Amino acid sequence: MLTVHHLGKSQSERIVWLCEELEIPYDLKCYTRDAKTILAPPEYKALHPIGAAPVITDGELLLAESGAVVEYITARYGQGRLRPDPGDADFAPFLYWFHFANGTLQAAMGRVMILNRLNLPDDNPVLGAMRRRLDLAFASVETRCGEADYLAGDALTTADIMTVFSLTTMRYFLPYDLTPFPNIRAYLARIGARPAYQRAMAKGDPGMKLLLS
Repeated sequence: MLTVHHLGKSQSERIVWLCEELEIPYDLKCYTRDAKTILAPPEYKALHPIGAAPVITDGELLLAESGAVVEYITARYGQGRLRPDPGDADFAPFLYWFHFANGTLQAAMGRVMILNRLNLPDDNPVLGAMRRRLDLAFASVETRCGEADYLAGDALTTADIMTVFSLTTMRYFLPYDLTPFPNIRAYLARIGARPAYQRAMAKGDPGMKLLLS
Protein backbone atom coordinates (compact mmCIF):
# COMPACT_ATOMS: atom_id res chain seq x y z
CA MET A 1 0.00 0.00 0.00
CA LEU A 2 1.22 3.46 -0.87
CA THR A 3 1.56 5.52 2.30
CA VAL A 4 1.92 9.30 2.29
CA HIS A 5 3.61 10.66 5.40
CA HIS A 6 2.27 14.19 5.52
CA LEU A 7 3.80 16.90 7.68
CA GLY A 8 1.32 19.69 8.29
CA LYS A 9 1.93 22.93 6.38
CA SER A 10 4.63 21.45 4.20
CA GLN A 11 5.49 20.49 0.64
CA SER A 12 4.03 17.05 1.30
CA GLU A 13 0.60 18.57 0.63
CA ARG A 14 1.59 18.16 -3.03
CA ILE A 15 1.58 14.41 -2.66
CA VAL A 16 -1.81 14.25 -0.95
CA TRP A 17 -3.25 16.42 -3.73
CA LEU A 18 -1.64 14.27 -6.43
CA CYS A 19 -3.16 11.11 -4.99
CA GLU A 20 -6.57 12.75 -4.85
CA GLU A 21 -6.33 13.97 -8.45
CA LEU A 22 -5.36 10.49 -9.61
CA GLU A 23 -8.02 8.92 -7.36
CA ILE A 24 -5.68 6.13 -6.31
CA PRO A 25 -5.82 4.24 -3.01
CA TYR A 26 -3.34 5.43 -0.41
CA ASP A 27 -2.86 5.54 3.32
CA LEU A 28 -2.41 9.00 4.81
CA LYS A 29 -0.40 9.46 7.99
CA CYS A 30 -0.39 13.02 9.32
CA TYR A 31 2.24 14.56 11.58
CA THR A 32 2.02 17.83 13.49
CA ARG A 33 4.84 20.34 13.72
CA ASP A 34 6.40 21.03 17.12
CA ALA A 35 4.51 23.95 18.67
CA LYS A 36 7.69 25.70 19.81
CA THR A 37 10.17 25.07 17.02
CA ILE A 38 7.62 24.74 14.15
CA LEU A 39 9.83 21.89 12.91
CA ALA A 40 8.92 18.29 12.16
CA PRO A 41 8.45 16.06 15.22
CA PRO A 42 11.08 13.40 15.98
CA GLU A 43 8.93 10.58 14.60
CA TYR A 44 8.79 12.33 11.23
CA LYS A 45 12.50 13.14 11.17
CA ALA A 46 13.18 9.46 11.87
CA LEU A 47 11.53 8.42 8.60
CA HIS A 48 14.38 9.61 6.36
CA PRO A 49 17.98 10.76 6.96
CA ILE A 50 17.19 14.30 5.71
CA GLY A 51 14.17 14.53 8.00
CA ALA A 52 12.21 16.72 5.58
CA ALA A 53 8.80 16.41 3.94
CA PRO A 54 7.53 14.72 1.87
CA VAL A 55 8.20 11.06 2.48
CA ILE A 56 6.31 8.11 1.06
CA THR A 57 6.57 4.38 1.55
CA ASP A 58 5.32 1.90 -1.03
CA GLY A 59 5.96 -1.66 0.01
CA GLU A 60 9.69 -1.83 0.71
CA LEU A 61 10.33 1.52 -0.98
CA LEU A 62 11.10 4.65 1.02
CA LEU A 63 11.27 7.82 -1.07
CA ALA A 64 11.69 11.52 -0.31
CA GLU A 65 12.00 14.76 -2.35
CA SER A 66 8.69 16.05 -3.66
CA GLY A 67 9.75 16.13 -7.32
CA ALA A 68 10.95 12.54 -7.17
CA VAL A 69 7.84 11.42 -5.30
CA VAL A 70 5.52 13.14 -7.78
CA GLU A 71 7.35 11.57 -10.72
CA TYR A 72 7.34 8.13 -9.09
CA ILE A 73 3.61 8.14 -8.31
CA THR A 74 2.73 9.54 -11.73
CA ALA A 75 4.83 6.94 -13.52
CA ARG A 76 3.69 4.00 -11.40
CA TYR A 77 0.03 4.85 -10.87
CA GLY A 78 -0.83 7.72 -13.20
CA GLN A 79 -1.63 5.74 -16.37
CA GLY A 80 -0.54 8.70 -18.48
CA ARG A 81 -2.56 11.28 -16.55
CA LEU A 82 -1.37 14.73 -15.42
CA ARG A 83 1.61 14.71 -17.77
CA PRO A 84 1.72 15.59 -21.50
CA ASP A 85 3.25 13.15 -23.94
CA PRO A 86 6.70 14.09 -25.30
CA GLY A 87 5.16 14.80 -28.70
CA ASP A 88 2.58 17.17 -27.24
CA ALA A 89 3.07 20.91 -27.79
CA ASP A 90 2.64 21.42 -24.04
CA PHE A 91 5.47 19.05 -23.12
CA ALA A 92 8.30 21.62 -23.04
CA PRO A 93 6.26 24.17 -21.01
CA PHE A 94 5.31 21.34 -18.68
CA LEU A 95 8.96 20.43 -18.09
CA TYR A 96 9.92 24.05 -17.54
CA TRP A 97 7.26 24.80 -14.96
CA PHE A 98 7.62 21.44 -13.22
CA HIS A 99 11.29 22.21 -12.54
CA PHE A 100 10.75 25.95 -12.02
CA ALA A 101 8.65 25.11 -8.96
CA ASN A 102 11.53 23.91 -6.77
CA GLY A 103 14.47 25.01 -8.88
CA THR A 104 13.57 28.70 -8.88
CA LEU A 105 10.37 29.71 -7.07
CA GLN A 106 10.56 27.64 -3.89
CA ALA A 107 14.32 28.07 -3.69
CA ALA A 108 14.00 31.86 -3.93
CA MET A 109 11.34 31.90 -1.23
CA GLY A 110 13.48 29.75 1.04
CA ARG A 111 16.51 32.01 0.65
CA VAL A 112 14.53 35.17 1.39
CA MET A 113 12.85 33.52 4.38
CA ILE A 114 16.23 32.67 5.91
CA LEU A 115 17.73 36.08 5.15
CA ASN A 116 14.72 37.79 6.72
CA ARG A 117 15.35 35.89 9.94
CA LEU A 118 18.86 37.36 10.14
CA ASN A 119 17.34 40.82 10.68
CA LEU A 120 19.54 42.35 8.01
CA PRO A 121 19.01 46.00 7.09
CA ASP A 122 16.79 46.57 4.07
CA ASP A 123 19.73 48.01 2.13
CA ASN A 124 21.77 44.82 2.50
CA PRO A 125 22.85 43.99 -1.06
CA VAL A 126 22.45 40.22 -0.75
CA LEU A 127 18.96 40.55 0.74
CA GLY A 128 18.03 43.05 -1.96
CA ALA A 129 19.29 40.77 -4.74
CA MET A 130 17.39 37.77 -3.39
CA ARG A 131 14.18 39.78 -3.00
CA ARG A 132 14.47 40.99 -6.58
CA ARG A 133 15.00 37.43 -7.78
CA LEU A 134 11.88 36.35 -5.90
CA ASP A 135 9.89 39.23 -7.39
CA LEU A 136 11.01 38.13 -10.85
CA ALA A 137 9.90 34.56 -10.12
CA PHE A 138 6.43 35.70 -9.12
CA ALA A 139 6.27 37.99 -12.14
CA SER A 140 7.09 35.03 -14.38
CA VAL A 141 4.25 32.99 -12.89
CA GLU A 142 1.93 35.99 -13.28
CA THR A 143 2.76 36.27 -16.97
CA ARG A 144 2.22 32.56 -17.55
CA CYS A 145 -1.09 32.55 -15.69
CA GLY A 146 -2.29 35.23 -18.10
CA GLU A 147 -1.46 33.02 -21.07
CA ALA A 148 -3.13 29.73 -20.10
CA ASP A 149 -5.51 28.30 -17.52
CA TYR A 150 -2.76 26.06 -16.13
CA LEU A 151 1.01 26.25 -16.24
CA ALA A 152 1.50 23.71 -19.01
CA GLY A 153 -1.56 24.77 -21.00
CA ASP A 154 -5.29 24.08 -20.86
CA ALA A 155 -5.15 21.11 -18.47
CA LEU A 156 -3.87 20.61 -14.94
CA THR A 157 -0.56 18.73 -14.74
CA THR A 158 1.92 17.87 -12.04
CA ALA A 159 3.66 21.16 -12.85
CA ASP A 160 0.71 22.85 -11.12
CA ILE A 161 0.79 20.38 -8.25
CA MET A 162 4.47 21.20 -7.73
CA THR A 163 3.94 24.97 -7.89
CA VAL A 164 0.80 25.75 -5.89
CA PHE A 165 2.36 25.11 -2.47
CA SER A 166 4.80 27.98 -3.02
CA LEU A 167 1.99 30.33 -4.01
CA THR A 168 -0.19 29.37 -1.04
CA THR A 169 0.91 27.51 2.09
CA MET A 170 4.53 28.68 1.84
CA ARG A 171 3.23 32.19 2.48
CA TYR A 172 2.62 31.15 6.09
CA PHE A 173 6.42 31.06 6.39
CA LEU A 174 7.19 33.94 4.03
CA PRO A 175 4.26 36.35 3.64
CA TYR A 176 3.97 37.63 0.07
CA ASP A 177 1.27 40.00 -1.15
CA LEU A 178 -0.57 38.71 -4.23
CA THR A 179 -2.54 41.92 -4.76
CA PRO A 180 -0.34 42.98 -7.73
CA PHE A 181 -0.86 39.61 -9.42
CA PRO A 182 -4.46 39.26 -10.69
CA ASN A 183 -3.58 36.38 -13.00
CA ILE A 184 -2.09 34.34 -10.14
CA ARG A 185 -5.15 35.05 -8.02
CA ALA A 186 -7.47 33.91 -10.82
CA TYR A 187 -5.31 30.80 -11.27
CA LEU A 188 -5.51 30.00 -7.56
CA ALA A 189 -9.28 30.43 -7.68
CA ARG A 190 -9.39 27.73 -10.36
CA ILE A 191 -7.18 25.49 -8.24
CA GLY A 192 -9.28 26.09 -5.14
CA ALA A 193 -12.44 25.07 -7.01
CA ARG A 194 -11.04 21.63 -7.86
CA PRO A 195 -12.71 18.90 -5.76
CA ALA A 196 -9.45 16.93 -5.51
CA TYR A 197 -7.61 19.95 -4.10
CA GLN A 198 -10.41 20.57 -1.61
CA ARG A 199 -10.35 16.94 -0.48
CA ALA A 200 -6.56 16.90 -0.17
CA MET A 201 -6.39 20.02 1.97
CA ALA A 202 -9.29 18.93 4.16
CA LYS A 203 -7.59 15.58 4.80
CA GLY A 204 -4.02 16.82 5.17
CA ASP A 205 -4.46 20.17 6.88
CA PRO A 206 -7.99 20.31 8.32
CA GLY A 207 -8.89 23.73 9.66
CA MET A 208 -6.01 25.53 7.98
CA LYS A 209 -7.03 28.68 6.13
CA LEU A 210 -6.11 28.23 2.48
CA LEU A 211 -4.10 31.20 1.17
CA LEU A 212 -5.67 31.27 -2.28
CA SER A 213 -5.70 35.04 -2.66
